[in-house]
Amino acid sequence: MDLGLVFLALVIFIFLLLFFSFIPVGLWISAWAAGVRVPLLTLVAMRLRRVPPAKIIYPLIKATKAGLDVRLDRLEAQYLAGGNVDRVVDALIAAEKAGIKLSFDRAAAIDLAGRDVLEAVRVSVNPKVITTPQVAGMAKDGIQLLVIARVTVRANIDRLVGGAGEETVLARVGEGIVASIGGSESHKEVLEQPDRISKTVLAKGLDAGTAFDILSVDIAEVDVGRNIGAQLRTDQAEADKRVAQAKAEERRAMAVAAEQENRALVEAMRAKLVEAQAQVPLALAEALRKGNLGVMDYYRLKNIEADTDMRESISRAAKPEGEE
Repeated sequence: MDLGLVFLALVIFIFLLLFFSFIPVGLWISAWAAGVRVPLLTLVAMRLRRVPPAKIIYPLIKATKAGLDVRLDRLEAQYLAGGNVDRVVDALIAAEKAGIKLSFDRAAAIDLAGRDVLEAVRVSVNPKVITTPQVAGMAKDGIQLLVIARVTVRANIDRLVGGAGEETVLARVGEGIVASIGGSESHKEVLEQPDRISKTVLAKGLDAGTAFDILSVDIAEVDVGRNIGAQLRTDQAEADKRVAQAKAEERRAMAVAAEQENRALVEAMRAKLVEAQAQVPLALAEALRKGNLGVMDYYRLKNIEADTDMRESISRAAKPEGEE
């Protein structure tokens, strides 16, 4: 066999292999067979733009078969923007079959916003139930109630972009439950008519600004918790007791301080008295020396002092025992 022919055949084989691997001829044939007219050069251009043709052509085939008018360049732009083209097309098909008005621009915006547009369409058709965590509320009689509710929601396609999610719905429902319980005079009213909570919560329009419409709020479980009112009164009584004890201790300390102050004053007065009494003999001696006081006058003074001491002793002895 001629080596030149073998080499030529090898070159042709490699060329054809590279040609068919770069140019998706099989995908082009599938599109034409499905009634989707896509020029072969368009597929080559997708390769050059680093867009996998299969991720665009297969969703386009599905849309065409479903009777949707979707342009190829818009699908490619959605892919280049980081969106999920296949999920957007599936959502458009599901919305079309369910009779839900959903444009390609709206679906693409929802997808690029990070939400699952297909799941949103499904929730619009088949509402789902979300369960709140256990919510604690206290009636006016001080009894705590623990409530678990099930919220039936339907996705609102028009509010999916910019609308709040499930967490906001649960938080608002929990707030409404607490407000409804708090407005009840007695916890028995809530236990007898738990549907009052549902009516109160639904009347508040809690789905405003969210991506859902609240269809119903059903109370699944109501349990009686602690007697918070009695506990608060007990705590208040204990606090009042501590305040009273602190004030009594303050008064006792002030009384002790006043007593000590009085004792100090008495001791000071005694000291002054002793000092004054110590000056008396000196004054008498000075008076005797200068002749201002005679000897007989001095003895009469001593007699008066002795008489005074005797009278005080008699008066102290005459007082009842224990009386000062």
